[in-house]
Amino acid sequence: MRARTFTESGRRAQIVRAAIAVIAEAGYLKASFSRIAKHAGLSSTGMISYHFAGKDDLLTACVTEIEEITGAFMQPRIDAAVGHVAQLRAYVESNVELVGEHPDEVRALIDLVKNAGSPSDAVSGRLALFEEHFRTGQAAGAFGAFDVRTTALAFTAGLDAVVATAAANVPEPAELARIGRELADLYVRATAPGSAGGPA
Repeated sequence: MRARTFTESGRRAQIVRAAIAVIAEAGYLKASFSRIAKHAGLSSTGMISYHFAGKDDLLTACVTEIEEITGAFMQPRIDAAVGHVAQLRAYVESNVELVGEHPDEVRALIDLVKNAGSPSDAVSGRLALFEEHFRTGQAAGAFGAFDVRTTALAFTAGLDAVVATAAANVPEPAELARIGRELADLYVRATAPGSAGGPA
């Protein structure tokens, strides 16, 4: 496969950014090549077809870009947290605050997963990530006794609901931070040793 030139890579990135913005604003179903081309300042849709095999190819690139942005924002905070409880808190708080920093990306990903069935390693892998985190945390004595599958399902669904609600009408940064802390507090209390579901 021929390596892309610097100019070609830049144009692809421009198209992807435009597609994300259009999907965030209008939704996947209305994200036509003509609308994306207009948003990107392109003279025709031919430029999009030159760089992408079709809409699915472009959407895959969008999901990849969003996952990279999400990881760059959240992962350093998670990595800096020490211990299972602190990492759980960092994940929840950074995921909520992500909405304020990258609202278009969050809205676009929510719409793509819901309406386009787009695969997202970050989204689909979270359930297994939570399960493993709870499992290893229980072994270390950081969490109480509970079914990790059920708890992971409840937590990911709750986090998704909070993020989607915030993305629909993005609050001020201070309010987002408060929401993130409140949700993290709830999750920490629910999983703590001696909690309602854990050992006394």
